[in-house]
Amino acid sequence: MSLLVDSHCHLDFPGLQEDLDGVMARATAAGVGTMVTICTRVDRFHDILAIADRFDNVFCSVGLHPHDAASEPDLTTAHLVELAAHEKVIGIGETGLDFHYDHSPRALQAELFRRHIAAARQTGLPLIVHSRAADAEMIAILQDEWAKGPFPGVLHCFSSGTDLARAALALGFYISFSGIVTFNKADEVRAVAAETPLDRLLVETDAPYLAPVPHRGKTNEPAFVASTAAKLAGLRGVSSAEMAALTSANFFRLFAAAGNQ
Repeated sequence: MSLLVDSHCHLDFPGLQEDLDGVMARATAAGVGTMVTICTRVDRFHDILAIADRFDNVFCSVGLHPHDAASEPDLTTAHLVELAAHEKVIGIGETGLDFHYDHSPRALQAELFRRHIAAARQTGLPLIVHSRAADAEMIAILQDEWAKGPFPGVLHCFSSGTDLARAALALGFYISFSGIVTFNKADEVRAVAAETPLDRLLVETDAPYLAPVPHRGKTNEPAFVASTAAKLAGLRGVSSAEMAALTSANFFRLFAAAGNQ
């Protein structure tokens, strides 16, 4: 049986960190073999790394969420590269643009996003991109930075439009789908999932947020990625086992550093 990968979760967040052993046990029982716990604040990186170090099948990233850009405005590419040298770090981010909440100034979000892109380019580690209500600006930055030199990446927790998906795919990016794909009103997201090449699909929970149907209203956790994968399998006309196999193969192709450990 192919084991699933939860390519994006937050095991250090309230709702999960209090019961890590239980979370991990339930994930194993649900057929989830690998998890990536994502860094959103570089000043908390070592707490996230400690979780990854505790469990053989948990990896992590290093990065600053656009919401928190104003909290660490002086974060440098060099510092990201330095922290990314740890063997458990397999990605840069999450980073990007969030113009829905505007918790940090837009210009600062963009500048820090570019610093993360430079770190991904230097390390060869995939860029983990958060994008909300900023499709046009995201396309412009990705294309501008790509012209300076390629870098691998994934649009995580996809909730944007077709134009951004197609632009990212044209650059070789992967697209990761969360529980949103199971929501009643997420027709546009499902449309993107239906046309994303099968070799570019990833699945995630973004736990503890966005629990998929039939777990809506509960604290999301890695075990629930099985429901998202099952929904994608139905959309694409493959079995759940086939979806698990292909999304896991895609993950280890993109996040090659995880497959080497």
